[in-house]
Amino acid sequence: MKRLHTNQICTMTELREPQKVLDRAGGKPVAIMKNSRCVGYLVPEEASLQGEPRYATQEELMAYIKESRDRVQPVLDYLKDK
Repeated sequence: MKRLHTNQICTMTELREPQKVLDRAGGKPVAIMKNSRCVGYLVPEEASLQGEPRYATQEELMAYIKESRDRVQPVLDYLKDK
């Protein structure tokens, strides 16, 4: 018997109403079972983004540059002459 990668399961019959399956899963992936065998996984969007890096927005980047300017200005001045 193969190991399932989630503890949430549903049958093919339950997939007639996929929103109920997703609501019951609470944002976790769901193993789709057919004849007691896993045939696939249903992965909600919020579960697929876990562990993905979040990129800074332009506003966040500009705010960081502005607040760190005093600290890095001596280095920038030194490098300008090189």
